Amino acid sequence: MASYFCPCPRGMEAALAEELGEIAQQSRTMKVHNQVPGGVHCSGDLLDSYRINLHSRIASRVMMRMGVSGYQNENDIYDLVLAQSWEDWFTYDHTIRVDVTAVKSPLKSLEFTTLKIKDAICDRFRDQFNKRPSVDTREPDMRIVGFLDKTQFIIYLDTSGEALFKRGWRTETGDAPLRENLAAGLLRVSGWKPGVPLFDPMCGSGTILCEAAQMVQGVPPGARRRFAFEAFNDFDPAPWQAMKAAIKPNPLPTEPTIFGSDISGDMVAMTRHNLRSAGILFEVPLKQIEAQEVKAPTEQPGILLTNPPYGERIGVRGDSTLPEDELATSFYAAFSSTLKQRFAGWTVFLFTADLGLPKLLRLKEARKTPFFNGALECRLFRFDMVAGFNRREAAKPKAE
Repeated sequence: MASYFCPCPRGMEAALAEELGEIAQQSRTMKVHNQVPGGVHCSGDLLDSYRINLHSRIASRVMMRMGVSGYQNENDIYDLVLAQSWEDWFTYDHTIRVDVTAVKSPLKSLEFTTLKIKDAICDRFRDQFNKRPSVDTREPDMRIVGFLDKTQFIIYLDTSGEALFKRGWRTETGDAPLRENLAAGLLRVSGWKPGVPLFDPMCGSGTILCEAAQMVQGVPPGARRRFAFEAFNDFDPAPWQAMKAAIKPNPLPTEPTIFGSDISGDMVAMTRHNLRSAGILFEVPLKQIEAQEVKAPTEQPGILLTNPPYGERIGVRGDSTLPEDELATSFYAAFSSTLKQRFAGWTVFLFTADLGLPKLLRLKEARKTPFFNGALECRLFRFDMVAGFNRREAAKPKAE
C-alpha cells in the first residue's frame, strides 16, 4: 500500500475528503485519512492513484509518498532522497522537475534545498547507470515534490503530471478564469446536484457550467487527458483502460437544467465553445444579457452560483467616466433588486474576493465560507432568497 497526498485549493479540504470517500467506495484498498490545510491524506494501491486522477474534480494533484524523516539540515534531506529507489519508477531518459514547499521550516533557502533534492536524484542514477536525468521545468516527464515543516521532511513523486484542474478541454479563457477544480468544489459546497436547476448569470468562459454539465453527463474530469503515471516504468495499460472502459455515462437530460448568461457576447461564444470541447452533448441555454436584467430560467427554484466580476470587469458596458467604486455600487444595487424580485425561493451563492459584497447588495448572507483562489482570499457568500411575505416574516423577532 502507498500513502498519497492530494493537495487542493485552500478551504476545499472537507469537500475533497468527502469526494475521496465517494471514490474509495469503488475500491477495496483505498482509505481516506486526515485533512490538513491545503489537502487530504489517503492511502491505497497504485490503481487507487489512477482512480483518484481519473475521478477527482477537486484535487490539484495525486502525490505518492516516497520517504519521510526528521531533518536538521540540507544534508539530511539529500540522504533521504538518495536512499529512494527512483529507478523503480522512471529512467535517466525521463526529464524531471523538483518543487519544494515549506511551512515554518528553519532552513534558510528553499532554492538550495530544491537543488540538493535534484542532486540526490541525479547522483542516484549516476551511481547506478553512469547517466542522469535532465531537468525540464516546463514540461517534465516526472515531478518530484518536497514538503518541509518545522521538523519533518516528506518527498513525493507526483502521479498526475500537469495539475488536475487542467482537464484537457479548455482552449479559451477570459481575463480571470476560475480554475476548474475550484469551480467543482464550489458546486459541491453549494449542495448542487445534477437535476437541480443551476444558473450562472456572469458565466465568463463557462468554467462552472462546464464542470456541472460534465457531472450531469457522467464524464470523469480525467477522461480526456494523460497522466504522469502512464510513463512509469512498470505501467500496465490494461487495468487503466479497463477503468476508463467501465465509465457509464448518464442518460442525457431531456429538459435543460443548467443555464448561463454574460454581458459579453464574446464570453457567451467562448462558453459555447468550451462546452463543446468538454464533450457536452446536451443543450445548455446561454444568453447575452446584463446580470441586472436576468430572470429565473425555470419555474422550479434552484441554485444561482457565480463568480461576479470586480473592478474594471464590472464596467464592460458601463460608463467608464464613473469611478470604479460608483460603478460597483450601482451594479450591485441593481443586481440585488433583480435577485429579490425575480429569484424568490432560489439559493444564491456568490464567490468573490470582495469581502464587502453583502453590504453592496444590502443583503444579509445566510453563510460565508472562506476559500483561497491561489493566494487571493475569497468568500463564498450564500443568500437565501425568500418570497416577499416570507422575508418580512423572517425579519420579525421570534417569540420565546
